Amino acid sequence: MGKPLNVGIIGCGKIVEQYLANFRRLDEVSLVAVADLDPARAQAVADDYEGVRALTVEELLAADDVELVLNLTLPAAHADVALKAIAAGKHVYGEKPLAATTAEAREVLDAAKAAGVQVGCAPDTVLGTGIQTARKAIDDGLIGRPISATATMVTPGHERWHPNPDFYYQPGGGPLLDMGPYYVSALVTLLGPVVSVMGAASHTRLERTIGSGPREGETVPVTTDTHVTGVLVHASGALSTLVMSFDAVKTKSPNVEIHGERGSLAVPDPNHFDGDVQLFALGADDWQTLPVSAGYVDSGRGFGIADLAATPPGSEPRAGGQLAYHALEVMESVLASAKSGSMVQIQSTAARPEAVELTTLTAQVAEVSS
Repeated sequence: MGKPLNVGIIGCGKIVEQYLANFRRLDEVSLVAVADLDPARAQAVADDYEGVRALTVEELLAADDVELVLNLTLPAAHADVALKAIAAGKHVYGEKPLAATTAEAREVLDAAKAAGVQVGCAPDTVLGTGIQTARKAIDDGLIGRPISATATMVTPGHERWHPNPDFYYQPGGGPLLDMGPYYVSALVTLLGPVVSVMGAASHTRLERTIGSGPREGETVPVTTDTHVTGVLVHASGALSTLVMSFDAVKTKSPNVEIHGERGSLAVPDPNHFDGDVQLFALGADDWQTLPVSAGYVDSGRGFGIADLAATPPGSEPRAGGQLAYHALEVMESVLASAKSGSMVQIQSTAARPEAVELTTLTAQVAEVSS
């Protein structure tokens, strides 16, 4: 606190561009080093970002000036890289999910606690004005006691645009583990932790055809379910229905709806940081767009790291490991329920992260908007 947090990135794939764009405008974060299994990709980032060194993974983990490792590797490597960073005394912030399994994720959290370092994890979209304005509306009682929610993500599949979509259609992939972190994290932020789940799943095709890039026309086998539906029972008593699909085409309804005794909220896409929040109050004639009232303004990927940098020692970051672990267990349990046909009890919990006041972070000053 009081000085920029020195960050080293491991993994310089496509997603790194979004983090780099936001790091350039965040005083709370200072990028000092990057590493990738492909040295050319790391060097390309270093060449484009003044003051950044391209290192090997081993060199980055050993670097004294790296305080936090941003882990942008593939999900299968998340736990391994995180554990190595923790062993080197570094804080860790990872892309979602926290790990490939809850067992691996628990190992990461236990190691971090023993080492006295922080763990943060995407998605930090829940810190933006979209989800936070919706949360404030709920906290202010605009819909009364929340009763239910729906969360829907429908797409015909990532192979239409992704040049290497293989991992989306293997165990550990699929729509729930890929996109579910955004939706489950948003639901927990809005409605609180989940205590039990029921799931069902299917897949409609045994292979997918790559639609772009050097492998265009090549087929990819499908070995995991690609349409998942879950019912989440929150500790508050609210019920959420989750639909995640790589099989269907499009949905016209809002991505997330929250229904209460005195009104309903249309919540923007939790894969985005902003968007309109609309309220239909009991007795109203139409939807009302609520003014932006909470969250980080004009935020993007990496704001969770800036938030972590300002988190007092001993406190859980808003986009923290406990929330990421709980979301991962919820998703893993929905898939387990789909296989067994039985309701699954959730063993973990996660407090709703502290609300974000309407805040603007710039390259010059962090100010709270009035």
